[in-house]
Amino acid sequence: MIDNLQDTVTLNNGVQMPGFGLGVYKVEDGQMAVDSVKAALKTGYRSIDTASYYQNERGVGQGIRESGVPRDEVFVTSKVWNDEQGYDSTLQAFESSLEKLGLDYLDLYLIHWPVKGKFKETWKAMEKLYQEGKVRAIGVSNFHVHHLQDLMNDANVKPVIDQVEYHPHLTQEKLRAFCEQEDIQLEAWSPLKRGRILDEPVITDIAAKYNKTSAQVILRWDIQNYVVTIPKSTHEERIRENTDVFDFELTEEEMRQINSLNKNDRAGSNPDNFDKV
Repeated sequence: MIDNLQDTVTLNNGVQMPGFGLGVYKVEDGQMAVDSVKAALKTGYRSIDTASYYQNERGVGQGIRESGVPRDEVFVTSKVWNDEQGYDSTLQAFESSLEKLGLDYLDLYLIHWPVKGKFKETWKAMEKLYQEGKVRAIGVSNFHVHHLQDLMNDANVKPVIDQVEYHPHLTQEKLRAFCEQEDIQLEAWSPLKRGRILDEPVITDIAAKYNKTSAQVILRWDIQNYVVTIPKSTHEERIRENTDVFDFELTEEEMRQINSLNKNDRAGSNPDNFDKV
């Protein structure tokens, strides 16, 4: 379990990744992206998660450069979007992401969604990028167990990460167990269910007990479940507040109570049906 903001988890290829980071989905490119990244790095974050689909890679890269934090201390993730998938187009998409970010390499590159008939070719391209040292680790996002099994049947390199929607209304127990068994790190996007879970009485009661916010309780729950988490915010105060989760610990009973809130309810699309993503 990570005990501070710089603590890392060791991925299955030996690369160390911070267990807590900043997500920048729907953060506008330009000054907003620059300022969000700079605020996070100033606070002590060392992991930034973006994607070509977010259209803010330029701002993210600028924020990293302007922060003054050495490049080798920042763990940068990006993702290949659905219409970029396929072998050659993935290689092109990667180069485009690198150019926009202004970086020489990525720490982690993910398949954003499991596009049927495409994701295996996409993975072959990502294996090439990995073998050439252009990316330190490769993984996937929004893959169910059956997608992971299908991918690994033909893969030479095992994914290090599956980044999925994960929060107390969607605890992904089957996927968590499979990833643990396969040594694939689970990572949470939308850990706060886009704000729709903050009023849950179980969570507000626990928050009151520890003098914490509901968001802090949920992020602590992620950490204690050994799930890497990347909450998004554009406000420096909230970016700081989200990290204030290392000075308390939820009891086993409180973890059980939060786990029991599961409804298999998504804020985003189901990976088996994401045509409108």
